[in-house]
Amino acid sequence: MQTMNKPSHKPARGRRAWITVGALAVGGALTIAAGDSYFEISKNLEIFTDLYKELNVYYVDDTQPGKLMKTGIDAMLNSLDPYTQYIPESDMEEYRFQTTGQYGGIGALIKRKDDHVVVSEPYEDYPAMKAGIWAGDEIMEVDGRVIGAMGTDEVSKLLKGQSGTVVKVVTRRDGGAPVTHELLREEIKIPDVPYKGIVDAANHVGYIKLNSFTQTASSDVRAALKELKDQGATNLILDLRGNGGGLLREAVNIVNLFVPKNQLVVETRGRIPEWDKTYKTLSEPMDADMPLVVLVDGGSASASEIVCGALQDLDRGVIVGERTFGKGLVQQTKDLMYNSKLKVTVAKYYIPSGRCIQKLDYAHRDSSGHAVEVKEESITAFKTRNGRPVFDGRGILPDVEVMEPELAKVVGGLYQEDLFFDFATLYRLTHADIGPAESFVVSDELYASFVDFVKDKRFDYDTESMEALNELVEKAKKERYYEHAADEIDALRKELAPDRSEELVRFRADIEEVLKNEIVSRYQFQTGRAKAAMSTDPYVRRAIDLFAAAGIAPILSGKN
Repeated sequence: MQTMNKPSHKPARGRRAWITVGALAVGGALTIAAGDSYFEISKNLEIFTDLYKELNVYYVDDTQPGKLMKTGIDAMLNSLDPYTQYIPESDMEEYRFQTTGQYGGIGALIKRKDDHVVVSEPYEDYPAMKAGIWAGDEIMEVDGRVIGAMGTDEVSKLLKGQSGTVVKVVTRRDGGAPVTHELLREEIKIPDVPYKGIVDAANHVGYIKLNSFTQTASSDVRAALKELKDQGATNLILDLRGNGGGLLREAVNIVNLFVPKNQLVVETRGRIPEWDKTYKTLSEPMDADMPLVVLVDGGSASASEIVCGALQDLDRGVIVGERTFGKGLVQQTKDLMYNSKLKVTVAKYYIPSGRCIQKLDYAHRDSSGHAVEVKEESITAFKTRNGRPVFDGRGILPDVEVMEPELAKVVGGLYQEDLFFDFATLYRLTHADIGPAESFVVSDELYASFVDFVKDKRFDYDTESMEALNELVEKAKKERYYEHAADEIDALRKELAPDRSEELVRFRADIEEVLKNEIVSRYQFQTGRAKAAMSTDPYVRRAIDLFAAAGIAPILSGKN
């Protein structure tokens, strides 16, 4: 199964190197890839094994052999790229979740808050929600085990289990009496398409949000597209923002919904011929003519970049938003001993124009050990089917750029201290209903209540100006100028220090947008969040404007 791993900068996990090499050797790949370096590989494996044995025998303290080996393999794999990972048997359920979006459980996100573990968001129409468990409810016990100081990983494992089994969960709301729920675990499927709908009736614009590329992604998009067309949609927005990727084949299938049969979507090229493959559309499209806009941002990666890149190269859709992440690598999963797996980067991919959009060169690193970006002088121009210029080495540059303003720093401070969450929890206790999500607004009265709620709460944040001043102070101390300028620096600090009361007024628009989404989610969950965001989403508004004006044809023709 070829996957397009979601970007991650976490250290890669690993297992014994000789197992990996052995697994490749069985398939005949080692002799092709290694060639004359076979002796070098064999020699270093012997040295590694001998060193490992001597450490375990003679090191002054207990080395914990399993932990020591894992540390070594982690470092080895991390020297390659973040997507080459060892998956032990204990993480197989997480691997299954990443590829299928499914797990057995009660359907709720949890988090640690102060001394408690609480539900942060129940999933719509799953056991937790159907049992009346709300966001903010404290989880006190699971199957008789008191949660106490347990971490969220441990609590999550207790809540998960085989579909059809019963788990007893004791919760408490707002310090009230404990409530016992006997929940029948279900197969939880995180939807690839959490929301679809008509977002502009006047121009018949349909909207599909695609969050991931699991095994059901293309079928879910197909079903959503059919539903929207039945509702009268004649234009479509496909939202890939924040979608970090998944299965390569699903990306090809989604492109096939909009592109005729037998069209090249992507090629993969690896170190050995086994990974040189061509992927074309295999079926007749669902709609090859519907005007299409694809929304992207810096979190759109991997399989998302195949979809938007192929649609751009084939001049089938207009790409709107920000430059994408720039991941042009493909992973293959190999079975190892003891029910474990290795996910290894085996190829780069190339979209129809011939370009590879990989941004980071993991074979070359700077002095701090970070992979360097592809050099500017190495960037090459390619052409779309209609002759529009596109470029490699930097992700997908949108046809129409939308730069969403950065949220005010005060929003980060409020969010970091969970004040949006806490206020929404209290609001839900005192308000039975809020009406349709798309028409809910934060009134002056509601905003005043929020300001009153946070006024005696602590939430710290620094502006970029204050961060720059702190750096200046450190440099002044190092160069021994600080004492001479201390009074002036302190005066400047007072002037630059954010006034929380003033910023709650100045940045109300930013604050109330987050507050609105948090409150709406308490009543209408993920669907409500999406509906509430539509009216103010600058990406969506820009896409609608394109359809309402001259349409997207002039952009695709290169004559705009």
